[in-house]
Amino acid sequence: MSFIISTIATAITFFVVAYLLPQIDFDGNIPGLLVLSVIAGLVNGLIKPIVKLFSLPLTIMTLGLFGIVINAGLLLLIAWLSDLVGIAFTVGGFPPDFSLSAIVAAFIGAIALTIVGAIVGLVVKD
Repeated sequence: MSFIISTIATAITFFVVAYLLPQIDFDGNIPGLLVLSVIAGLVNGLIKPIVKLFSLPLTIMTLGLFGIVINAGLLLLIAWLSDLVGIAFTVGGFPPDFSLSAIVAAFIGAIALTIVGAIVGLVVKD
């Protein structure tokens, strides 16, 4: 039951961020949004702890600010994985165009996902 609630909360978060930020685009339906949130959950559950462990010295040196870089990179990874499964989710035109605007959009999107996710987490109780 907890997995279903967290998946729906993540889907709501992605929907709100895609609505608020023009650089983050989601052209899909509710099942696609749920698949996107499952992809995000898998990336955050499996890959993020490993990346955070290996980047621990950088995170300590930057007093935690390197976490934004990690979240931005993982957001680009989520966009790439969603493109592989056929979900139209782009971050600053990535995929297919990887450019500076995609990187900037990933940073802004990572910050927005954190803020909106915290608000949704306060509203949706597990």
